[in-house]
Order: sequence, then C-alpha cells, then structure tokens
Amino acid sequence: MLVVCEQSLLVGLNLGGFGLTGLGIDVIRHHTDPTSSQPSWPLGLQPPADSSPMAVITSLAIMILALAILNSLLRRAALISAGRLVQNIIADLRTQVHDRLQSLGFRFFDDHRTSSLINRVAADVPAVRLFIDGVVIQGLGVLLSLAVYLYYMLQVHARLTLACLSTTPLLWVIAVNFSRKLRPAYQRASELSDELLLTFSESVQGMQVTKGFGREADRIGIFAAANRAVTAQKSAIFWQISLFQPAIGLLTQVNMLVLLGYGGYLVIHGELRLGEGLFVFANLLQQFANQVGQVTNITNSIQASLNGARRVFEVLDAPIEIKSPPQAVRLPKTLGEIRFEHVCFGYRPGEPVLDDVSFSAEPGRCMAIVGATGAGKSTLLNLVPRFYDPTVGRVLIDGHDVRRLELDDLRRSIGVVFQENFLFNHTVAANIAFGHPLASRDQIERAAHKAAAHQFIEALPQGYDTVIGEFGSNLSGGQRQRLAIARAILTDPAILILDDATVSIDAITEQEILVAMRQATRGRTTLVTAHRISTLSLADFVIVLDQGRIVQQGSHDELMRQDGHYLRAARLQWPANVPQQPLEIARGWHG
Repeated sequence: MLVVCEQSLLVGLNLGGFGLTGLGIDVIRHHTDPTSSQPSWPLGLQPPADSSPMAVITSLAIMILALAILNSLLRRAALISAGRLVQNIIADLRTQVHDRLQSLGFRFFDDHRTSSLINRVAADVPAVRLFIDGVVIQGLGVLLSLAVYLYYMLQVHARLTLACLSTTPLLWVIAVNFSRKLRPAYQRASELSDELLLTFSESVQGMQVTKGFGREADRIGIFAAANRAVTAQKSAIFWQISLFQPAIGLLTQVNMLVLLGYGGYLVIHGELRLGEGLFVFANLLQQFANQVGQVTNITNSIQASLNGARRVFEVLDAPIEIKSPPQAVRLPKTLGEIRFEHVCFGYRPGEPVLDDVSFSAEPGRCMAIVGATGAGKSTLLNLVPRFYDPTVGRVLIDGHDVRRLELDDLRRSIGVVFQENFLFNHTVAANIAFGHPLASRDQIERAAHKAAAHQFIEALPQGYDTVIGEFGSNLSGGQRQRLAIARAILTDPAILILDDATVSIDAITEQEILVAMRQATRGRTTLVTAHRISTLSLADFVIVLDQGRIVQQGSHDELMRQDGHYLRAARLQWPANVPQQPLEIARGWHG
C-alpha cells in the first residue's frame, strides 16, 4: 500500500511539473503574440491582472523547482522504503529455506547435490529480490504511470492519443514472446552455475588428492571450462537483451513522428494549445515510451527471478516425509528394545536394499551387523532413528512403531556415530556437547574419557577450548572418530548406534576404543557395524547380511563354528588363529 501511494505521488508530481512547464510556454507565447489564445490556468487560479509576464514566469519556475525537489526527496524515500522491504523479505526467505532444509529427510539430500542447495541460498534467494524490486515494485510503477499518463493524454486529445499509441499492442506482443524465449536460457544458466560451484567445491575439498597426484593443471582447466560455460550462457542472454532493447526503443520513437506530424497539424489549426497541449503531450508521450521501454527490463527480471524463485520454492514446497504424526506417542523413558518385523527398504523403486529383515535386540544388549560392502548395514541402522522409513514392515522401539513416536523423543533416545562424522568449526568442547549444549565441563570430560579422547584433547594447544577448524581438519581421522563417539555418549542415550566406529583408528587406539566401547555400551542397547572381527567379538549377538537379507545370526563363538560369511571374514583377518578348512572365501567381502 505504501508503495502504491509513493508511486502515485511521483506520477502526480511529474504531471504537475509538465503542466506548469506547458502553462509557462503558453504565457510566453501569449505575451509575444497577443492574438494567441489565453493560457488556461488550472482550478480557475490565475495571477493578478497587474502582474508582469516576468513575475508570472518566475513564479511558475519556482513552483516547478519546488515540485522537482519534492520529486527527488520522494524518490529517495521510495528507494529507502523499498530497499528495507526487500531486505526484510530476503532475510526472512533465506531463513525459511535454511529452516526447511533442517526439516527435510535424507532422501531429499540424496536427490539434490550440495552445490545446488548452496547455490539456491547464495544466488537464487537474492534472485527473488530481483523479482520484488525489478518486477513487483517496478512493474507496479510502470502500470500506474501508464494508466495515469494514458488517462491524461486522452483528456488532452483522444484522437491524437490513439494515433500516437497505435504501435503499443505490437510492443506488448514482442515483449511476451521475448520473455518466453529467455526462460530456458535462464534455467540453463542456473544449471551451469551449480556445476561451477560444484567444481570449485571439489577443488577446495579435494586439494590434498589433487596435489598428491600432481593434477593442479587439470583442475585449473576443468574450472576454467565450467567458468567459460557460465560466461558464454550469460553472454548469450545479454546478447539477446541488447538486440531487444534498441528494437523497443525504435518502435517507441515512431510515436514521436506521429506526434510531430498530427500534433503539429492540430496546433496550426488551433485545435491544440502549444504549451498545455503539444508540449505536455510530447513529455507525456516520452514518459509513456520510457515506461513501455521498462518492459524490457521487467521481462528480463521476470525470467531471471522466476527461475531463481522456482528453485527456492522447490525447497520450501518439498514434502517433509519424516515427521512426527498427529497425536504422536511420547517416550519420556526409553528401555531400548529394538525389533524389526519383515522390513523391506529401497532408495529407488524396484531396487531393494533390505529384503524381509526380522530380528530383535533386547534392552542393554549389543548386536553387531556385518556383511560385505553394500549389503545394507548402514541402511538398516538408518531406519532406527527414522532417517528413512521402511517401504514394507515395521521398526519398533519398546513395542512402538517408530513412525508413531514423537520424532524428537525418538532421536534424543538414540546416540549415533556415523562412518563419516562431521565436526563443526568450533571448540572441542562445543563439538562434544553438540547434542547436549547445556552439558557441564565435567560431563564433557567424562564422555571424552569413555571415548578414549581425553588424553589427546589435553595435549591440544587450548585443550577442550581448541578450535578444531573446518571439518575437524586439525585432527587425525581417529581423533575425529573418538570425538564423535564422545558426542554420542554425552547424551546418555538408551540406544547407541555405531556405524563402523573403529574404521579410522590404528591398532593401538583400537584397543583403547574397544575397552571404551564396552564401558559405553554397558546398560544400553547397541547396534554396531564393523568389519574388524576384534570389534565384532564384543557383541552379544551377530547378524550377517548378504544382499539385504539375513543369512546368518548367532553369537561370535557360534558363528566361528559355522561355515559361512563370518568365518570367511575371520580367516582373512586372523589367518593364524582360525582353523583353515576347505571353505571358499566369499567374493565381495571386505575384512
């Protein structure tokens, strides 16, 4: 509403300036040629009869200057208010996109590359600003100006208005077709920008690999090619715009030719005043042409901004697949019983990863899941905290289907250590306390002790207050893993999930971690995946997966006496300690 008022005032001030200027011309003409018609004063107001022409012209000039100053001040106020409005909307939209990403399930992130998501916040959200500023606000001003100028011109001389604006419908047809032509070009530009960001991100994150293999020149060439592709695409868009804008400008100037011919004829024959008629009409027509010319910018802004807005709202409108159901069951105290009932799951239709998986894990017991790479171990673990939901069957905690539980309650009762654990660019203490921000230093240190991390943390320059750098770059892989274990233990969960937690740990540290894991898992239901038999031997019960199905289950000792995948893996790792019977080593098993 404020924008409409500001635009209306600006148009009114412009009309006032044109009218007073035209009135001044008529005053001068009547003074130089008394036979010409008297000036037509607005609202019946006119200067005293004894006023000199110079005084009248001076008064009109002062009023024109005053209107110009008001126009300038109002334009500045309009820019400030529009800028504040746009900034507030963009900040709110950026927050909404970030918040929505926090709510979306893992499947959404599986389907969208990180570079694309980053580009939507970094580039596409600001593109929405272009829509608000360059389309909504500017378009509103154009429509309002065109309507007022058209009405004013019709009041001055209807036939002259229709003659001068005869090319306007053609301009609109050209503008609409041009807008449609630009749409796929802007979509392609966004895709190429995603590729450029991905290339840059890979170059930075993979710097160690690049330098290790001496491939710096190749990475430079790849980035340069991606950069050239973006530049070429945007240059093609600018080239089309550069052809369109002059063409629109040329068509609008045709109207001035009609005005000089037909309008001059009307002035000569006394049907139109020179100042308040032809001069004001010429200025109005020029302003009208300028506003029509803005259609070019608005057309370009529409396609640039709508493409960005489409990508932003693709995030905002994405369905939240994993959420708490209405009237969710609350779990203030979790015992930790886990049961899988005929669970099937696939990331894509027709490509099952888990097939009819059923087992039970009793409270306080440690269960290990083993199998070849790609057997579905991590997928199985991801179903417990509802990172995904099974396509068939049920996962139950304490007898409740996890899909019926309050999601926050469920995940607060589970501590997770992933294969690749992310650490934030913050202090060691803050990373350990991520799941429990109000934890005391004593609680943090106790968790670090259990994860065999306290000793190396104390050796850091600032101990627990050391900032570990982006992605934990200041730490070794084993140190990062132990911090992740401490982070999971700190929350004191009833269920602990360890997804190959010892994968990045050396043999000496592994022994420390095994002792710490035995202490940390005491009294908790634990699901652990691992390839090392030394880790698996700590489990109370082991299930073996092969191509998404359970092919063996039992204790470590029982499985060591059976001919199967488990024994074959043990032979690969402990060839001196496992009896060598004529058993074929399973293909694809990674010990």
